[in-house]
Amino acid sequence: MLGRHPPKTARGEETRRKLLDAADVLFYEEGIRATGVEAVAEGAGVTKMTLYAHFASKDDLILAYLKERDRRWRDSLERRLERQDEPEEKLLAVFDAYLEWLVEGGLRGCAYVNCAAEFPDREHPAREAVRSHKVGLRDRLAELAAEAGAAEPDRLAENLFLLLEGSYVTGALEGNDGVIGRARRIAAELVASSKEDGSRRT
Repeated sequence: MLGRHPPKTARGEETRRKLLDAADVLFYEEGIRATGVEAVAEGAGVTKMTLYAHFASKDDLILAYLKERDRRWRDSLERRLERQDEPEEKLLAVFDAYLEWLVEGGLRGCAYVNCAAEFPDREHPAREAVRSHKVGLRDRLAELAAEAGAAEPDRLAENLFLLLEGSYVTGALEGNDGVIGRARRIAAELVASSKEDGSRRT
């Protein structure tokens, strides 16, 4: 049964936060299937019983981990976007955000791609969380593309999404964070071209 949560108290929220922080580190660095709930509880400094008071099952914990990571990613991205004045620069800033997360993650790659590899069953709730994260990124790129005046914002967003994902995975596989920088330069050309196409059509 998913979704068990004890009454919300300051102490309870602090414990839940410790468990999610421990899960974030262990699931990302060691792998989700390779990490047992005992290790997560130990990493958080609590008992396994306490973990199960907050998460009814390991699947429940996995979903909470993926959703929390998605929230952190979105918050981090939006803070970066707020620092950009031009719509075109906001699109390219997504590549800067990807680079930051790749480097901070020790070039281990995307947590969601890694998770999908561990859960081949497309009906597993974890895979739905992965899809939701990626769809959210596509949608945000489309919004930014429209704000930048792209003639076909959805098409530009899809092209940029493929560049982002491909450079992130390649950078992790090759241990080379420079790949995202090269992808960013290609993206800049695509963004400029999309505006030129729009100008010609108008």
